[in-house]
Amino acid sequence: MDLAKPFIDIGLTTARGGAMLAFWQGEAGLEYEGPLPIRRGLIQHRHRAGGSIVKINLRDAPPPQTPPSGYSELLIARPGLDQPRALTDPDGNRLCLWPQGRDSVEQIAVRLKVRDLARHREFYSRVLGLEECPPTPSGEVVFAAGASRVWLEQSADAPDDAAFEGFGWRYITFQVFRVDAIHAAVLAAGGREAMTPTTLGDTARISMVRDPDGNWIELSQRRSIVGSLD
Repeated sequence: MDLAKPFIDIGLTTARGGAMLAFWQGEAGLEYEGPLPIRRGLIQHRHRAGGSIVKINLRDAPPPQTPPSGYSELLIARPGLDQPRALTDPDGNRLCLWPQGRDSVEQIAVRLKVRDLARHREFYSRVLGLEECPPTPSGEVVFAAGASRVWLEQSADAPDDAAFEGFGWRYITFQVFRVDAIHAAVLAAGGREAMTPTTLGDTARISMVRDPDGNWIELSQRRSIVGSLD
């Protein structure tokens, strides 16, 4: 996959704005980029994490109570740390501030629980076209998306049909140059479509695909990054 930005973004959904924003800007130490209204009743609060954006999608009404997605933890590299520092936000989402460079995490990594490691390995390598890296010392399979990493861990707790709606981590985002072409290529390689390419005002053109467990992946052609939505 030809990335327009060498970093993954990640999104979560919440209905508790004050406590969540205080945690991510305070204890997690992320820089607040600002709010982005998505639609009535939904505002995305964007936070910078070493080039990635952590998207806190704040809903006026609580989302449905669905099981967690396979996205289980966000690791954010921090210089000067001797040991990982595990944190949990007010909604129970897991974050770990990670010693920069340990296990090749220089920027961020996303832990993903999967039911079938072989199927996901094929999906990330052949369908999405990402490069496989050496595994972690504890055996997670690692894929690179620019400077970001996706860690795959086989788990009996992984979902079999992850929902987009619900609390917690719900999707990751790849910023690309031409979303229509990448979307078509993912489908041609065997990926599942979740949302056809759609233009969001003059901000971005996006689509959604799903991995073998149904976890949602956003493909985004953002005007501020690539200069055009054509």
